[in-house]
Amino acid sequence: MNRTLTALLVACPLTLALVAAVSARDVFVRVSPRDSRYFERTDGTAYVPIGLNMISPGGNLDTEAGLAVVDRWFGKLAEQGGNFARIWLSSPFWDVEHEHAGVYDEAKAERIDGLLRLACKHGIRVKLTIEHFREIDPNRAYRQTWSLKPLHHVSQGGPARSIADWFDGEPARAMFCKKLDWYAARYGNDPTVFGWELWNEVNAVRGGDYMAWSEQMLGQLRQRFPKNLVMQSLGSFDTDGKRDQYRRLALMPANDVAQVHRYLDLGAKLDVCHGPVDVLAAEAVRELLAANPGRPVLLAESGAVEPSHSGPFKLYEKDKSGIILHDVLFAPFFAGSAGSGHCWHWDHYVDKNDLWWHFGRFARAIEGTDPAAEAFVPRMIEHDRLRVYALVGKRTTLLWCRDKENTWQSELADGTPPREVRGAVLNLKEGVSEHGGTVRTYDPWQDDWRKGSMTDGAVPLPDFRRSLVVRIEAARR
Repeated sequence: MNRTLTALLVACPLTLALVAAVSARDVFVRVSPRDSRYFERTDGTAYVPIGLNMISPGGNLDTEAGLAVVDRWFGKLAEQGGNFARIWLSSPFWDVEHEHAGVYDEAKAERIDGLLRLACKHGIRVKLTIEHFREIDPNRAYRQTWSLKPLHHVSQGGPARSIADWFDGEPARAMFCKKLDWYAARYGNDPTVFGWELWNEVNAVRGGDYMAWSEQMLGQLRQRFPKNLVMQSLGSFDTDGKRDQYRRLALMPANDVAQVHRYLDLGAKLDVCHGPVDVLAAEAVRELLAANPGRPVLLAESGAVEPSHSGPFKLYEKDKSGIILHDVLFAPFFAGSAGSGHCWHWDHYVDKNDLWWHFGRFARAIEGTDPAAEAFVPRMIEHDRLRVYALVGKRTTLLWCRDKENTWQSELADGTPPREVRGAVLNLKEGVSEHGGTVRTYDPWQDDWRKGSMTDGAVPLPDFRRSLVVRIEAARR
């Protein structure tokens, strides 16, 4: 029995069938060789990452209490078909390097061990973010204490004199590679890990050639974790000035996943960030697809914030139905991303408002879909009342119909209940309606599948509120 299988058996109770499967091959997530815009498992089955950011249970909890919180979150997500979560290894609860640079805390490492056991237990793949700090100089005035890490400064025994020196200097690069070695020795080639992310929003730091650093360190990650995906992230795509950075990262050779962050933010310079959440989310995905990275695109952080990221969105309190979360989940995938969108504010919004059921509705909407096999082409279908997002595949067309009248502004700010969409008909263009065969509709707000029909490309829709999914499948021959 190989070492990886032994570790899995210790970490996670497995059925005999799964033991046999794992003994034959360790199943990882990879970029699909059938269509590089999508993921699959190394056994050839489709993998659509459905989940959210769950950075940490909180730095002040002890190990048992913190892991109990994660266990509950993972359980809630998994019950609804979720299979993905992002974790910051650099947050205080998990941070193994918190006292001295290059010294790693075994007790904190055991928490990460526990995290991976829980992920295995619940069938969750985790994206592990290695760093998030933005400043290291303890003598500089810096209000964001959550992103200050002075142990890397020379005055405290660290390898760098400034944040610029951290990214550009060889001693700091060597120190970071030492940390990668430590992670690789302990967690290398673990199939529970979706992938390794270098940094959270690396362009938020105050100096240094962080893009050149990213290119080099992505290569270092790939050497150490050849069976896991590797990636990098940038801050919210809310200004035109970030477009070139996003294009450069999306095309960076060693970057396996083209990720984008974007929020509803009334303080953002881009007008799209002020409007409907489905529109801002879908456009972010299209921006990266237009760069033609030839790799999966993910909306890796989204949600809503007070102006210029000054706090969680105050209207979350009113969003008991979860319309923001719904749009974050659905819009990216139907615009061509490789998975659902991944919401921030997992605790303040998703868990507080008990919105876990939305993940189940997304999972059921796409159940049985193999995006790589379909080679989906994303399109928009014109309609006077609806924004119709279409994924046109080889056998299947999926459409997500979003009511234009219903937005966060109308429902949450103005208090206008969603009005029923009655008697709507989709007139599908050539190339969309060619599948014929079976038509079904799914109301994600009622969890209701219905048999539909299509005549000469016209698909009448049942009455619904907010949104509806249509699935058209070719008749099997």
